[in-house]
Amino acid sequence: MSETYLVRYVGGPLDGRVDTLDGAPDDPRSTVTHVHLHGGPKIVHHYDLEYALEYGCEYRVREP
Repeated sequence: MSETYLVRYVGGPLDGRVDTLDGAPDDPRSTVTHVHLHGGPKIVHHYDLEYALEYGCEYRVREP
């Protein structure tokens, strides 16, 4: 039986989002890029991987 693994996002437009995976990823991405298109200029946020004991892994928005 696999354990549920949570990926949490902190800061930026994805703040509070939690993705649920069936297990820990073998090779998690060190950076996630989120592109927001809203009819104007695109807005790009980068999230960097950090580990959190209570969540498994956590992506924190990179400060400009």
